[in-house]
Amino acid sequence: MKRFGITGASGSGKTTLVTALLPLLRAQGLRVSTVKHAHHGFDMDRPGKDSWLHREAGAEEVMVVSDGRWALLHEIQEREGAGLEAILARMTPVDLVLVEGFRESDFPKLEVYRPSLGKTPYYKADAGIVAVATDEPASIQDRSVFSLTELPAIVHFILSEAAP
Repeated sequence: MKRFGITGASGSGKTTLVTALLPLLRAQGLRVSTVKHAHHGFDMDRPGKDSWLHREAGAEEVMVVSDGRWALLHEIQEREGAGLEAILARMTPVDLVLVEGFRESDFPKLEVYRPSLGKTPYYKADAGIVAVATDEPASIQDRSVFSLTELPAIVHFILSEAAP
């Protein structure tokens, strides 16, 4: 599966960009999946629900199934970690996986950077960031740069740069 990363500081608009790109990629007939890294943990269950009770009782995996969706909740054991390659291996093969987060992974990435947030950009110290999407394109000199509104151009770039 080809993969391409979307990275950036918290609040920069990574998810907004991913959700704007998905319909354009799908309109080209591509099957696209996403992986989103959550820095502070998360829980899709609610205390007291059956799936939560299964996990609390010790199940390593719980699959919740309805007529239109299924979700697999997998408890990560200390020995296995949550490496991106292991996660991608569990996914159904598609044409492209957009990976939000996992900045240290070794594949091409685009940074969403908004100078107005006052945060240090990642691209200056990370050669794996091959492009920047920003609300101030003139501020970027040493990478491919896109305005955040240039969605078709970003899609074209992603498809030409995505890693196998």
